Amino acid sequence: MNEPTTNASDARDAAGAAVVTPADAWRTLLAGNARFADGHLHEQHLDRARRAELAGQQRPFALVFGCGDSRVAAEFVFDQGLGHLFVVRTAGHVVDSGVLGSVEFGVDILGIPLVVVLGHDSCGAVAATVAAVETGQLPAGFVRDIVERVTPSVLAAQRQGRTSADEAGAEHVRQTVRLLVDRSAALAAAVGEGRCAVVGLVYRLVEGRVNVVETRGDLPEVGAAAAF
Repeated sequence: MNEPTTNASDARDAAGAAVVTPADAWRTLLAGNARFADGHLHEQHLDRARRAELAGQQRPFALVFGCGDSRVAAEFVFDQGLGHLFVVRTAGHVVDSGVLGSVEFGVDILGIPLVVVLGHDSCGAVAATVAAVETGQLPAGFVRDIVERVTPSVLAAQRQGRTSADEAGAEHVRQTVRLLVDRSAALAAAVGEGRCAVVGLVYRLVEGRVNVVETRGDLPEVGAAAAF
């Protein structure tokens, strides 16, 4: 991963428009999600010419840290193609040192102006954690590690009277946004300097749309995503 720092002005979206600021990236993702939900997708350039163009250097305009669920592929959800998004995924979007290093690589080395935490409704990791909290029975193997990392979010939701799995999932997105900024001094600095912003979203599986649950940094309200 020895890549030179990317000039953010070189980043382009699926339509070829320049994406420079956190607000640019946010508008681009919202527009792409609207196209996806409505079924009006851009023609993605996935051919040999596009692969050759990207072979020497990548210039993504957003980093998406999301759940590994097969139904929540960020490139589809935001209608973007090769080279547009730097994607990091774990079950239940649980954070570890590899995730933090990946985020810092994206923000500091690639110059990405927007970090997205992408959760979703009907999340299996969250449902398993809610069940474990209710029954006291933890799963076996390393699935237990995932449940243990999601548990603080479920408990936080329950303290606020939010008892459903989807409410706990939304709280887990909030807590993940806060955790990334709190744990990564590099990300916190980028947010503080206005070079980057962080937004937490919940994706609705049936509707295909994202809803905002948390933001950090200079990210103006620019339209369609309503609060969860």
